[in-house]
Amino acid sequence: MHLNPYGEYAVLLAASLANDWPTTRAGIEERTREMGMTMVFPPGADDHAAVRGVIDDWLEIVDASAPEQRALLLNAQMAQAAAYPRLTDHDGEGWHLHYRDENDSLPFVLRAVISVGTSLHLATRGMSRLGRCAAEPCTNVVVDVTRNGRQRFCSVRCANRAAVRRHRARA
Repeated sequence: MHLNPYGEYAVLLAASLANDWPTTRAGIEERTREMGMTMVFPPGADDHAAVRGVIDDWLEIVDASAPEQRALLLNAQMAQAAAYPRLTDHDGEGWHLHYRDENDSLPFVLRAVISVGTSLHLATRGMSRLGRCAAEPCTNVVVDVTRNGRQRFCSVRCANRAAVRRHRARA
């Protein structure tokens, strides 16, 4: 049995959607597949806009300045989507826990997966392991999955650009 199906992939999925928003509902669902979700979501008329709302709510958590504020926002997000945990065995994934009710709409599932995954990520790795890229003018989300907890840039490109700026400033 998987102990934590809402691991780091959920936070990385949220960051991927926030940093590169798909233009269609199909693009959102394709991204969920790329990030490891196997669920088939019944189409809803407002799924694209509703998932955008989920990501916008999640970005408030990313931009929260204090751990207490992050916890408050995350608890509110989980309250919208969470139910009692339940064991499930679907899509050949093996037995695992779901932290949501049986609503399988794309926005509802993503709110549950992303909020629980973000909570687990921050609680186990540290409340500061989520933020924005430190390279000006980039505003991409950074999910710190490093061992030492010092990831500040969204990409090698941004890290190199910041290093060049620091080098030129010293010269």
